[in-house]
Parts: sequence; C-alpha cells; structure tokens
Amino acid sequence: MTSVARRATDSVSVLGFRLGWSAVRALPERAAYALFDRVADVLVARHGKGIERLRSNYRRVRPELSDADLDALVRRGMRSYMRYYCEAFRLPSLSRAQIDGAVEVRRDAEVRELCARGESVIAFVGHLGNFDLAAAWSAGNLMPVTTVAERLKPEEVYQEFVAFRRSIDMDIIPLTGGEDPFHGLLSAARGGGRMIALAADRDLTNGGVEVDLLGHRARMAKGPAVLSLMTGAPLYAARIWYEPAPAGQGLGGHRTVIEFSDRLVPRVSGTTAVRAADLVQQCADHLAVTIREHTSSWHMLQRVFVEDLDDPAAPAASTPVAGHAP
Repeated sequence: MTSVARRATDSVSVLGFRLGWSAVRALPERAAYALFDRVADVLVARHGKGIERLRSNYRRVRPELSDADLDALVRRGMRSYMRYYCEAFRLPSLSRAQIDGAVEVRRDAEVRELCARGESVIAFVGHLGNFDLAAAWSAGNLMPVTTVAERLKPEEVYQEFVAFRRSIDMDIIPLTGGEDPFHGLLSAARGGGRMIALAADRDLTNGGVEVDLLGHRARMAKGPAVLSLMTGAPLYAARIWYEPAPAGQGLGGHRTVIEFSDRLVPRVSGTTAVRAADLVQQCADHLAVTIREHTSSWHMLQRVFVEDLDDPAAPAASTPVAGHAP
C-alpha cells in the first residue's frame, strides 16, 4: 500500500471510530444493539481470517459440537464481541446507576477488604466479556483500574481508545512506543489503591508460559504472576462473561458478570520463573471454567494454542482491536 493510500485508509478509520462514538450513543438502546448484531452476522458470513480463527479456537475447547452447533456458537460469539463494541461506544454516556445495574459481581469480599485498606490488587483477566464495563464498575465500587494496551494503527484511533478509557478512570500504559511497561506496572502496584487488570490469556511477547487449557497447550502471559511475586500485591483471576439480564437490568438484554478467584499463591517452591508458571496455570484453570461454560463470551480471534503458534502456515487473525486491550 502506498503512503497516500495508507493515510487515506487511516483517515477513514479515525472518522469511523469518531462517528461510532457519537452516532451509536445517539441511537435508542434496542436499535444500537440490533445494529451491532447485524454487523456480527455480516462478518460471520464473510468468513474472514478472524472468524476462522475464532471457529478454530472454539473447536478446540468444545470438540463435542457438531458442525452446525459450532456454526451457531461462532455466530453467538461474534454477536457477543460486537456487543462489547456497542457498549464501548455507549459507555461514556452511561450513568453510574446504569453501569451498576449492568454488572453482577461475585466472590469479591477479599478484594473489597484490600481496597478498603488502600492496597493494590492484581487481576489476571482474559479476552472475556466486557473488560471496559468491568473496569468502569470497579472505578465506582472498588478502585480505579490500570492496564496495558497494545497500540492500534493508526495512532489516532489508539489515542481515541486511550481517551475513552481514561474517561472511565482507567490508567493506560502503552505496550510499545514508551518506557518499559513493566516499570509502570511496578510503580502502580507499589503505589497502592489500584486494580491492575491485565488481559493475559494470550502472550504478546514470545516470553510467555505454556499452560494446559482444556486439554491443549496454550501460551499465556506471565506478567501478572511475576508482578505479584515481585511486589507482594495479591493476585486474583477474574472471570468475566455475559449472561441474559433480569427484566429491568443490564444493557441490551444482557449483563456482565465478574467472579473473582480466591487469592492465588504458588503451590510450588523454587525460582521466580517456576512459581510464576504455577500461578499462570492456576489462572488458566480458573478462566477455563468460563471458556467452557460461556464460550461465546471468549472473544479470542487470535492464535493462542501452541499447535497454531508453531504452524508457519496458520493464518494470523487480523482484528481492529482485541476484546479487552487494544
């Protein structure tokens, strides 16, 4: 692509996101969610690389499904993924009461005690459900969230996402293009009063940990585990998924459920690397329950399983933004 064509494409991307943020907020709730359902169905019908990767990932974790059932699951998964986008566009205009009414939180007593003492908490999360809505809820009920975000291209779109997330009191540390992000995470963990939530069910550094995920080897990021071991900040795995909402609650007929694990501690002794690997496996085990029971909430359109990562012929999925961290 020539530089002129690239700039033109980038300009269209920026305009599209800005229109989305303004136009989708203006639509009635039912019409907005119906629109994004339609977008999801069109994407599924086109059978792009991202859709095929989603299908492949779902096939691995749900091998008992027939082809027809798998097709239906992929459609639900893309609708769930587009629901996330619809809510992201509309989130800055939601009231605190609307946010609280759209989130159900479970097993959070330990985390609340830590928040009351002004301590930091590290949460290992996956590309599950609506990370941004969960973060907005945390800012109003627990503590503000710090996370790491991949840089989108063009830069203007990335800055739009950063501005959006800062509007819901989320502190963004860029993965690239700045100082070492781990140093920023160390400072946040040691400073106290932050929920450091990291989408770590996909390794972005080639330095991750191999884990068992529902009977398959997968590679996940070790950052949350190492951060906990280095700072002493408690580590939890947080499962996030969508479920149908009771009448009068939720957004677009669904609500976001957040469920914390017990505090995770190493079950083995040894080096930091050995203990971190054990912690990451515990996180994988916790998330696996949701991936199995609420598969459509797992918005994993990228390669995560080792068999796919090691296959040079496997197509790399291309998506505009990962479900929880662009």
